[in-house]
Amino acid sequence: MTDEPTLTPDLTESAAEAQATELATLAARRDALKEEIQALEAAFHRLARRCCQDLEEKQQALQLTIEQLERRKERIEQELRQNFVGASQEMAIRVQGFKEFLVNSMQDLAATVEELQLLPAPAPAAEHETPPAATSPPKLVLDEGFQEETSRIKHLLEQYQTNPNYYGPPWQLRRTFEPLHAQRVESWFFDLGGRGALRSLPSRLQNILVASAIISILRDFYGDMLRVLVLADSPERLGDWRRGLQDCLGINRQDFGPERGVALFESADALAFRADRLEQEDYLPLILIDDSQEKVSLSLLQYPLLLGFAPEPQLRRTNELFE
Repeated sequence: MTDEPTLTPDLTESAAEAQATELATLAARRDALKEEIQALEAAFHRLARRCCQDLEEKQQALQLTIEQLERRKERIEQELRQNFVGASQEMAIRVQGFKEFLVNSMQDLAATVEELQLLPAPAPAAEHETPPAATSPPKLVLDEGFQEETSRIKHLLEQYQTNPNYYGPPWQLRRTFEPLHAQRVESWFFDLGGRGALRSLPSRLQNILVASAIISILRDFYGDMLRVLVLADSPERLGDWRRGLQDCLGINRQDFGPERGVALFESADALAFRADRLEQEDYLPLILIDDSQEKVSLSLLQYPLLLGFAPEPQLRRTNELFE
């Protein structure tokens, strides 16, 4: 039986030294990693501080730039206001002068034409000759204050309130109609006889709704002979009227224009000139005046169908002008 090998003291000491060396190496590596991590953390903090400082400097620079731009904007706006006001005043003076010249010229021309006898005197009719039947324009219901059409008007208003037709033909009212709106329409037809001012409703759209109901009723009486002329003091308000009438009556942009069913005007003189032409051509003009008009031009008071909207303080004064 062989004896088991035994470790010599030299081998045991060598293994211990190797382990000690390895532990020392690992400890050194650990210390080196700690130092490296600390160095990285320090570098990261320095970088973060530098980035924050750069961002703060950029923010301050942007803030300064914004303040400079705002001051520049205010200065430019002030210059634009001053220049625009001056140019507008000069343009308004020129336009007013030209308008007065044009109106005076038209008045002189009208007076001259009235003095001319353009047609020969009619020859006397033979004793037994029957004169030809004269063609006359259709009878205006407004001559009798719409009394003969009272039942028809009230029937249409009741239909608008109780049985609205949202998909009806063009020029027929297509929107929900309330008793308040119906009262305004009845007042215009029966109290004002189709010529006067109504108290403006809280919004322009409601005024347009009332006007649309009146247009729808008059179109029921006169058909294509009715022509609507709208007066407002700015393109924006005229745009509101165009969109509102399209929505309430189911018409489109092709129905707007000097030769169409609806014409839009910023000038009372231009509207009156167009209304004269329409009457000469046997059309019936309906004049609608937006509540933005502070005064009613005297040239508009000669037409039989006139609807103006006026705020409460101006209603009495405006109605006096219509009388």
